[in-house]
Amino acid sequence: MNATCPFCGAAVQPRSRFCPACGKRLPAPPGEAAAQAAGPPPPSEADIPVEAALHSHKRVQIHGDSLNLHEIINVVESGVRWWQEKLTNADAATRERAAEAIEELSQILHSLSKQLAQGRETIRITTRLPALRTYEVGCPVCGRGNRAGAKYCLSCGALLAGQAREETLTVTPMPLRFRIAARTDQGRVRQNNQDSIYTGTIKLRGGAARLCLVADGMGGAKAGEQASRIASEVAQAQIQRGADGPAPPDSAAWQDLLRNAARAANSRVYEESRADDERKGMGTTLTIALIVGDRLHIASVGDSRAYLLNAGGVTDDGATTAQLTSDHSLVARLVDIGQITPEQARTHPQRNLLYRSIGTDPSVEVDTLSEQLEPGDLVLLCSDGLFNHVRDEEIAQIALKQPDPNRACEQLVALANERGGRDNISVVIVRVEGPK
Repeated sequence: MNATCPFCGAAVQPRSRFCPACGKRLPAPPGEAAAQAAGPPPPSEADIPVEAALHSHKRVQIHGDSLNLHEIINVVESGVRWWQEKLTNADAATRERAAEAIEELSQILHSLSKQLAQGRETIRITTRLPALRTYEVGCPVCGRGNRAGAKYCLSCGALLAGQAREETLTVTPMPLRFRIAARTDQGRVRQNNQDSIYTGTIKLRGGAARLCLVADGMGGAKAGEQASRIASEVAQAQIQRGADGPAPPDSAAWQDLLRNAARAANSRVYEESRADDERKGMGTTLTIALIVGDRLHIASVGDSRAYLLNAGGVTDDGATTAQLTSDHSLVARLVDIGQITPEQARTHPQRNLLYRSIGTDPSVEVDTLSEQLEPGDLVLLCSDGLFNHVRDEEIAQIALKQPDPNRACEQLVALANERGGRDNISVVIVRVEGPK
């Protein structure tokens, strides 16, 4: 007997998880709800989240505050085709998961198609990356921006807003100090660790820059492990070569350097995957953080994340945490258009399907941004093995409360493992401090 949606009254199939008319998630049946309340079963090999990149030249782009429905449908259809291939798998659990995933995606596809049939071409985004803090007060000595209400320049220490006369403004710059820690863990379910992490320095003329990165590999056997390692090594070498000459003059030039490094990594991984049948289709995420002076430059492909944390606030509304990168995943776009909630995305069957990654297509688009740092900031990079188990507010609480970045990394990895550890877990923390 068909059921009805409790939100809009439309008819739904007994096993449907989403309403085909309004797109909202349906309540679990009584038996299933009781099983969920009893808690999840112990992790097993069948419970390992499937990680895959969707091979397609199509991309999803944000246009102002909206997304194009045709682009979203293309990604959903790619997901359906990918899961259809899994229906022939010898493992019964994999076939069952594929059937459920196809059913959910079909319901979403139906909802999006109905909106197209009604004449809608775009859909408004319900969640976006937050507006980061602004620096409105210029320093008369070094020209750097400072937050409203500041008395002294964050960069050089000079008094601001006419609080000192011209002849008293000869000062010594105040360089920031950085404490960096990193940890990667296999987790409790996977047979090997396909994540790669790196922290180190890049030599510049007259100084050095701090470089951190996280890459989360995908592919059978050890292909994912090799993909992340190759991407990490190529990106490091490319960034160093680009920094050997005159220093880039501005943030846009540093972003170009990181973008070219990610594209070089993409080309190498793609070539390696085509040269070896056992590594065919391998890919990886790649998130890079480069700190030059007091500026943070980010490049990202995939769903490994970069966060900015500060107990004093990092956004215009005073939030202590902000995600600096967008997840290039199917579920992230479903959250954007209101089909699922952020909480549902953390456990959604399609959470590991990426529509953009390193090495799965001949070319790749790379997101970049730059942000000014100040004492008290924490820059945190991580793979999805962390944020799929630990909420953003919990990540911020642990990282900000623990003054030792090494201990903070250990505590975050331990918490992800305590909650199942169903994937590899990687985290890098950069604690920004003022001069002694």
